[in-house]
Amino acid sequence: MEEKWEKQLACAESCQRCGKSLLNKDRRLLSVYDHEPICMECKNEEEKRSDYEDMSRQMIATCMETTSKPYGDPASYCFHHFCPFKCKT
Repeated sequence: MEEKWEKQLACAESCQRCGKSLLNKDRRLLSVYDHEPICMECKNEEEKRSDYEDMSRQMIATCMETTSKPYGDPASYCFHHFCPFKCKT
């Protein structure tokens, strides 16, 4: 998955959770549950889940192990589970 994240996230045209259309200027990020691009509204709902904190920690640990990059690296797949991204075209 980490090889495809940038293409999948950068200009995702819709939220994979709710189906909302996303414009280039709309922020989106990757879900900690399924690594699919989601809108900010769905991310806010995701954060309310009782298992969100545990899933976030698990995703970060797995992601850092897989990519060998620190979580805070803006070029890292891990970073975009928590830092919103916009389409640059």
